[in-house]
Amino acid sequence: MLSLQPTEHLTGIQISGDYWDIEELIQAIYEIIGDEKRYYHFQGSRNRLLGLCLKLRQASKGTKTIQEIPNGIHKGIMKNRKTLYLEKNIYFAVEIFLPELLFAALSFNDFIDLYKETIDDSEWNDTVTTIRKFQAQVARCIEVFMTEEHYVVFLTTLHTKSPLFHQYATQYVDVLNLEYLALSKDQRKELLAAFALRLLTEDNTYVTLKQQLLEVTAITKQALHEVPLNLHYPDEENVVW
Repeated sequence: MLSLQPTEHLTGIQISGDYWDIEELIQAIYEIIGDEKRYYHFQGSRNRLLGLCLKLRQASKGTKTIQEIPNGIHKGIMKNRKTLYLEKNIYFAVEIFLPELLFAALSFNDFIDLYKETIDDSEWNDTVTTIRKFQAQVARCIEVFMTEEHYVVFLTTLHTKSPLFHQYATQYVDVLNLEYLALSKDQRKELLAAFALRLLTEDNTYVTLKQQLLEVTAITKQALHEVPLNLHYPDEENVVW
């Protein structure tokens, strides 16, 4: 099964699992977000989820972290069955910036609603179940770093706003990623709740950014999410997870 754990310095969350665990999540994401331009006003969110799929795919090809995880086989089993078995399974892992993964987990709500409205509203749909389980795992990772009060506010905001990211300026996620990356471990722990809420509430920084992007789109005729920002991430090998 998939495992999600905060990284040592709270830079992000590590997603790990065997090949089929990761493949199941990737296929569920592809199914839930639909074909390109099916949900035009959510295209920015869709692109970021495709970026998550790309990182998961790279991990499952062994280009990221590879782990050996005990699988329950021990010498007693092998002796009783008179057969040699591998005692560990291979897990593939990848780290995702915490604001990025939070945005992904939250944005799934919009796509689940759209999927139920247009494709399949069955309560037993396995695609929705896979995504919901992934969301729950992300929630468990962040809950331990929030006070009970902050977590209640976060959940209340989450459940009272719908859709969450209609025509959203997804460039703001890059802004949050880089702001978060510049913090110390203690600051990340203290401000994690604030970053989560900033994704759900359109603060002054977001409003200003979106207005600037809209001014550009009025000239270039680009879609909102296509306008590039002059932001630079550190090289992957220099990120302290």
